[in-house]
Amino acid sequence: MSAPGEIVHGRSLDRPVELEADLVVVGTGAGGAMVAREAARAGLRVVALEEGAHSTPRDFTQREDEMLPLLFQDAGARTTTDGAVTVLQGRGVGGSTVHNTNLCKRAPAEVLDGWNLPGWSARELAPHSELVERELEVSRMGEADLNRNNALLRRGVEKLGWKGGMLSHNRVGCVRSGFCELGCAFDAKQNALKVLVPEAVQAGARVFSDCRGERILVEGGRAVGVTGHALSADGRPGPKLTVRGAVCLSGSAVGSARLALASGLPDPENRVGRTLRLHPGAAVAGIFDEVVEGWWGIPQSYECTEKLRFDAAAGDDRTWILPAFAHPIGFASAMPGFGAAHMRRMRKYPHVAIFVAMLHDRSSGRVALKRGRLQISYALTSEDQRALLSGMRACAELMLAAGARQVMVPFAEPLELTRASELDAIPRHGYRPLDPLLTAVHPMGTLPLGTVTDEQGRFRGVGRLWVADGSLFPTSLGGPPQLSIYAAAHKVAGHLIAELRG
Repeated sequence: MSAPGEIVHGRSLDRPVELEADLVVVGTGAGGAMVAREAARAGLRVVALEEGAHSTPRDFTQREDEMLPLLFQDAGARTTTDGAVTVLQGRGVGGSTVHNTNLCKRAPAEVLDGWNLPGWSARELAPHSELVERELEVSRMGEADLNRNNALLRRGVEKLGWKGGMLSHNRVGCVRSGFCELGCAFDAKQNALKVLVPEAVQAGARVFSDCRGERILVEGGRAVGVTGHALSADGRPGPKLTVRGAVCLSGSAVGSARLALASGLPDPENRVGRTLRLHPGAAVAGIFDEVVEGWWGIPQSYECTEKLRFDAAAGDDRTWILPAFAHPIGFASAMPGFGAAHMRRMRKYPHVAIFVAMLHDRSSGRVALKRGRLQISYALTSEDQRALLSGMRACAELMLAAGARQVMVPFAEPLELTRASELDAIPRHGYRPLDPLLTAVHPMGTLPLGTVTDEQGRFRGVGRLWVADGSLFPTSLGGPPQLSIYAAAHKVAGHLIAELRG
């Protein structure tokens, strides 16, 4: 077995660094951490680069003003170019697994089988998913994990006779503090940061935090390394870092596409970054006479799948409905109004429940660079607009069925409903950019299998270059992608290890 590796903090580097490796992994989220661990265990010399910090549970203060800049790209303020969709993505060792709500759900068989890609059917991906579920201790949540916000969704589902059920997660020792999205100070997440990165280091991998990969080096049609810079505390580039070796891109559907574009990789069909799926969500709030206090407990433990279909005739039934909540700053920023009107809404905070409709989107966005600056463009097709509004209407119907005395739909001019006969006002309002505001936490699809990458995750046209993150998925998954990214990365890792050792 190799000697243990190390985690190097890029801020400590004071001079240029040049390294040799068998494999350079860019990104340490679910995909990158899995590939780094598997490759290191196979005896390969692995260097992983992460542009964010290496944080531990001691760093998770449960304060929004401190955790958003630490754990999220652009301090949680990353948006599409028109500002219509906030794109929340992780930044740091462990990637988005540090701040996500730990939902673990396999990609639907209808989606995987619909790709019609050799090796990627639900049956063929199942062994990789099973391994992840064992190693990250995935389990079904129970009654004790159901907070009031989630219980209200279940009440609405049962009252309407709709489909719903408990979700699965990868927590062990959870104290149900409610601060999952700000990093777990209690170290209960069985995620990339806690499980895979330490195992990769133990197997010999070297992980460099605060180090941004900026260009893939290509010679003779093959990837031969990555160059970039260590970053200072304020994000400015410091000493240059060059790591020579084969490359695996695992920097997210946005980050990996950005690096591919910045590196000028071959793109004969002009497909790199052009098939972005965002799985965007729109929230609906309900005000109850009873106390909800949705900030306590596990944020998401129950789902409604009544309006989620994956067949060609799904029509407007393409939204996954689940509870969502926000801590005070996030809640205040999402509430419409100003001054006294805003204060009145904030005083109802303990009595508010929030459901979100997440769209299994068919719209195609784009990741691009303009004068070196990242641009994310995304616009809903007319059919996706209808499906999203249909999902929002369903959220409002669930709220009323659960006993809400008032439902607030956060359009630019807030729509307030008190009875079922008013629900059709939601689709009548229609959709416009910024009205309602959307949030996306599951970007996918910018380097898809079958076009930009082959069925083994190799980047077409460049040897010794693989992709192992949500970029690979040719379509939206219609659910949380975390488990599928871990599983896909495990599959890709097997292919790259075989090639590099061969």
